[in-house]
Amino acid sequence: MIKKQILTFLLRWMISCLAMYACINIFCTIDAEVDGFTSGVTFYLTAGLVLATVNTVVKPLATIFSLPFMLMTLGLFTIIINVAMLGLTILILPDVRISFWGAVGGSLLIAVINYLVSVIGIDKVPEKVVEKTKKGGVQSDATCKNKEK
Repeated sequence: MIKKQILTFLLRWMISCLAMYACINIFCTIDAEVDGFTSGVTFYLTAGLVLATVNTVVKPLATIFSLPFMLMTLGLFTIIINVAMLGLTILILPDVRISFWGAVGGSLLIAVINYLVSVIGIDKVPEKVVEKTKKGGVQSDATCKNKEK
């Protein structure tokens, strides 16, 4: 159970990294590169992790506190919450700046990417993968039978 949750988190993290890569390259401006951190893979892995953390911790609280606004706008206030979560993520990242309309476009882009991933089902971990990790790796049936003897 826990291994499936970890694998699902890792898949979602990678998807968040790809979404943040697209968002930062299209809508954001990156300040002068001092140490090269903002151009490397590590930066986008960090951006995906920050986005996943913000969406896991802060977004549910913001959704609960903004429930009256969501009811009044019939759910359209969710867009504002997504913009705020992306803005908070960009604020945490060093040397990256985004405008309000860039945050709107970026949050819509991330929402579309996450929707397509959920429709295709890429973020779901198959049970076979979880079963293979429980056994300690991928092994053939003959290897397992020899170990039992």
